[in-house]
Amino acid sequence: MTIYIGREASKLWKRVCAETSTEIQLLAENWKYILTGLIFQYIHGLAARGVHYIHRPGPVLQDAGFFLLPVSINLLELGQERAYLSETVFTFMFVSFVLWTLHPFIVKSKKIYTVLIWCRVLAFLVACQILRVFTFYSTQLPGPNYHCREGSKLATLPRPDNVLEVLLINFPKGVLYGCGDLIFSSHMIFSLVFIRTYHKYGTRRWIKLFYWMLAVIQSLLIIAARKHYSVDVVVAWYTVNLVVFFVDKKLPELPDRSGGSVLLPLSSKDKDSWTKEETHKLLNGNSAELADWRPRNQINGKIMEDANTVHADATMNGA
Repeated sequence: MTIYIGREASKLWKRVCAETSTEIQLLAENWKYILTGLIFQYIHGLAARGVHYIHRPGPVLQDAGFFLLPVSINLLELGQERAYLSETVFTFMFVSFVLWTLHPFIVKSKKIYTVLIWCRVLAFLVACQILRVFTFYSTQLPGPNYHCREGSKLATLPRPDNVLEVLLINFPKGVLYGCGDLIFSSHMIFSLVFIRTYHKYGTRRWIKLFYWMLAVIQSLLIIAARKHYSVDVVVAWYTVNLVVFFVDKKLPELPDRSGGSVLLPLSSKDKDSWTKEETHKLLNGNSAELADWRPRNQINGKIMEDANTVHADATMNGA
């Protein structure tokens, strides 16, 4: 038993090392995209912090979702005390997706490359967040959340004393208790991007259905907890799906590693050289995968090899 466990541990360690080496190569080629996406996450947080300074509390707007999902319903009695439920669902989706993107390091059957999948995810997030920043800076709605209403000290931020106070975003309190960045929901952006990505590259159908169901539940919890208006959630549903659909068509498709773990050419230069080399082999008939291009004779609807041509001719001539 000890020897078997040691052997399996050795295989797992080799698998992790091999995958790490592959991912490091991918990261060396795509680090600019990863870094740009991560930097924009900070810029998006900075923009959300900035709109809080110009937020002005006011009466909560009339909302159909608030009528359909009143906080007095026992099943959805969230209010200010149970608002953590929607955050719990979001945290579960976030952590589980991150773990899934890391599964090639330990799972034998692999379909994705971690670095390449995060390049796509960050591209989707950045495109959606750019639209979101333009939207919530265009019109500031009075926040429906409890800390954004009149009488709350957090509803309006005092003028910053220095630039550093703005740049630090008062993390994490400034992120959790923001106001004014409403249309459209940032939580739904992340959730739908993660779900759409797994829906395309994941393998478990029941997990796909489960996460789509979680997205619907999270939407209802966000509205019931008064973190967003219904319009913020509704706009997020069709905007994120449309953005992911069109951006995904512009991005190069991920290499298919289902047939093995061989890394395909990554850069356009390598890809061009690989294509030229393969084309040269095809033209000169040197590829091992090519069919035999020797001329063949056809007799009675059957293709005959050159070695049998003489025998076939002799037979036809009565020899």
